Amino acid sequence: MSDLRELYQEVILDHNRKPRNFRKLDGANRHAEGYNPLCGDKVVVYLKVDGDVVTDVSFEGSGCAISTASASLMTESLKGKRVAEAEAVFDGFHKLVTGAPGADAAPLGKLAAFAGVSEFPVRVKCATLAWHTLHAALAGRADSVSTE
Repeated sequence: MSDLRELYQEVILDHNRKPRNFRKLDGANRHAEGYNPLCGDKVVVYLKVDGDVVTDVSFEGSGCAISTASASLMTESLKGKRVAEAEAVFDGFHKLVTGAPGADAAPLGKLAAFAGVSEFPVRVKCATLAWHTLHAALAGRADSVSTE
C-alpha cells in the first residue's frame, strides 16, 4: 500500500483536483476520442495545429486520478511544440510508464511524476490513454482510440 501512496505524488493529485486545459477547445482543427474499458476512463483531446506546430491543446472527459493528471500534464507539456517534438515526448513518456529499456525521466520534466506507474501494469493504460488519443489526433484520425 505504501508503493501505491508514493505513486500518487502531490503533482498527480494537484493535476487531478485542478486539471489544466480541461475544456473544449474552440477552433480545434483536430480531435480524437479515447476510452479505457478496463476502468471506464474517457477522454477527448482537442488540438489546434498550425503548420507543424501544436499551438493549443485541451481535453475533456472523466477518469481516475492518473488518467486525468496525465492528460492535464500532457496538455501543459505540448503547447508550442512541433508535431515531431510532441511525438518524441509521447515516445519518451510511453517508455517511462511501461518501464521500457532506455527510459529517461530527466527530459520529461513534471511528466517524470509518472515513473512509478510502470510498477502497476493495470495503471499504464490509465496513464497512456490521453497520449494514445493525442497520437490519433496528431495523425488526423478522428476515430475512437481504445486501450484494449
